[in-house]
Amino acid sequence: MTDRLSNRTAHALPAEVAAPRYDRSTVEPGIVHLGVGAFHRAHQAAYIDECLAAGETGWGITGVSLRSADTRDALAPQDGLYTLAVRDSGGEKLHVIGSIGSMLVAPENATSVLAALTDPRTRIVTLTITEKAYLRAAGGGLDAAHPDIVHDLANPQTPKTAHGFLAEALTRRLAAGTPPFTVLCCDNLPANGATLHRLLTEFAMLREAALGSAGDAGLFSHIADQVAFPSSMVDRIVPATTNADRARISGELGVEDTWPVMTEPFRQWVVEDKFPAGRPAWEKFGVTMVDDVRPFEDMKLRLLNGAHSAIAYLGLLSGHATVDRAFADPAIRSFVDALWAEAIPTLPADAGLDTSAYTAELAERFSNTALAHRTAQIANDGSQKLPQRIIASALECLEAGTEFIHLTLVVAAWIAACAARGKTLPEGHFTDPLDAALTALLNQQLPANETVTAVFDLAGFAEIHAERQTLIELVAVHLVHLRRDGTTLAFAALGIDGARRSIDAD
Repeated sequence: MTDRLSNRTAHALPAEVAAPRYDRSTVEPGIVHLGVGAFHRAHQAAYIDECLAAGETGWGITGVSLRSADTRDALAPQDGLYTLAVRDSGGEKLHVIGSIGSMLVAPENATSVLAALTDPRTRIVTLTITEKAYLRAAGGGLDAAHPDIVHDLANPQTPKTAHGFLAEALTRRLAAGTPPFTVLCCDNLPANGATLHRLLTEFAMLREAALGSAGDAGLFSHIADQVAFPSSMVDRIVPATTNADRARISGELGVEDTWPVMTEPFRQWVVEDKFPAGRPAWEKFGVTMVDDVRPFEDMKLRLLNGAHSAIAYLGLLSGHATVDRAFADPAIRSFVDALWAEAIPTLPADAGLDTSAYTAELAERFSNTALAHRTAQIANDGSQKLPQRIIASALECLEAGTEFIHLTLVVAAWIAACAARGKTLPEGHFTDPLDAALTALLNQQLPANETVTAVFDLAGFAEIHAERQTLIELVAVHLVHLRRDGTTLAFAALGIDGARRSIDAD
């Protein structure tokens, strides 16, 4: 197969493949997206594709990779086109997405990225850069000592971080009299808009101090008072694309697509409606525009993401390679139900959330055998994800005096899974920003209570909470069980029976 998916070949795709229903040459860039990974291409870019098809042609996406050139190298020969494969147990539907007009790689050409960000047509900047790329210190503030932050403060015109690019672009727009863009965070951070706003104002304060008022006058107050940071909640399961996926989809297209994206039929996007520079009419395409995202965000983080982390770590320790296989394990299935029962009371009762319908839908999604969502993929970056997914719920249960013993097992399972790499799990099976320090700590094989205390110190878990020691002790009890006889004893201690002892084949 020699032809690639492109503007030229898209017109001759099979009739059952949905292709862009608009003239891509008329689309103008209105959004710059930082972090063009699989999730963005399955979620925000798909929504924008529908906006463009409906005639809102001023909202094309300029994609920016802050690290790797892989996505640009795959999509550039395809004119930015790629296939979104929507899969469930009943089959697969293919959609070719055309909303990404161009791709830039920040380490190769920071000047081009800044030019896109300062273009007056750019009215929204969206981000999916993963939790770890916000460079937060253990206490939640900006990690001012991080080498990339230090670099950006010293070299504002050639930034490396999202903070550096946003600050420099807003500085240039302010100097040129161009209104600021709206910054829309789409990552799983608590109150993600407010969190990014706080981190960027901290960065701006450091930058003003480093450059002096003559070099950066007014940036801090401009970001603090004039730039909108709406919060959002995103949801769609996007497993990693395999070589088999590439070969199958290219065969169905009749042309080669080197980087298609796999996803499920379900998708959700809840956005705080605060866009002074304008926005697409997202509500016409299924986006929920609200005044307050927090109830939806908390429900998703604590019920979907929290369960995903539980399934990932307990699944890995039980030998399950994918979510559907782990969720089919009676012990893990029972555990997730109990986990939901602990987390649901921490959600606001007056927000109109239908948690019964939501968890029923989650159970159906987790059972989707077509996705092959790997537990190792979900397991990445636990130190960054567990605070909002699990620990926040546990602390609220602790304060309310309600049970949270299942929540604390998830934290212990993360520690045990990290320790299992290079032993019962492959070396580097999943990764974490704290890997070097975690590996050194876990290799000491300290008693469970000492191990958990050191991990909490390292990751900054529940750092200033008065009942932190109680949380540590409960996690340590689970870790003792996991060390002694794996998930079998850990589940038995919770009164859960029926654990499968067989190991799933990869």
